[in-house]
Amino acid sequence: MDFTIPILENDLVSLIPLVDSDFDSLYTIASDPLLWEQHPQKNRCEEPVFRLFFNEAIANQKAYKFLDKSSRSIIGSSRYYDCDYENRSVAIGYTFISRAHWGTSYNASIKALMIQHAFTYFDKIIFHVDYQNYRSQKAVEKLGAIKIGEKKREFPNENPSINFEYCLYKKAI
Repeated sequence: MDFTIPILENDLVSLIPLVDSDFDSLYTIASDPLLWEQHPQKNRCEEPVFRLFFNEAIANQKAYKFLDKSSRSIIGSSRYYDCDYENRSVAIGYTFISRAHWGTSYNASIKALMIQHAFTYFDKIIFHVDYQNYRSQKAVEKLGAIKIGEKKREFPNENPSINFEYCLYKKAI
């Protein structure tokens, strides 16, 4: 099974596979320190730190940029990771969206596209959310994901963190 990421679209957004030339547009958004205030790596707003994060997304080859269809501008990014074909699960995360789009239907719309696509390959979707990131916890719960545990997460170039692990099962959709 080869999990690929095509362009995904709905009325609000287009999710387009991330490419190297997207760095400047995404860094313009990511340079806002308030995006990372509940994140364990609060300095991701700094260019060298974001560059590492972006390069990891490119290397992952399963990352998207989000294009707002009304303004035709890039408004954020997310990716699939931890593809586990044996257990038929994949994680969605590393998501950020411009503050201008917080509290709107964009995040749910974006996640719905990613979830629908993932469920063509997998039976469950995992979300890892920092224990202090209350905004993301609430957003994941609104998607119908269930908290299934806690996990110490260590990522390259990031501080270790305690994450709540949420799961969304295919049968629930």
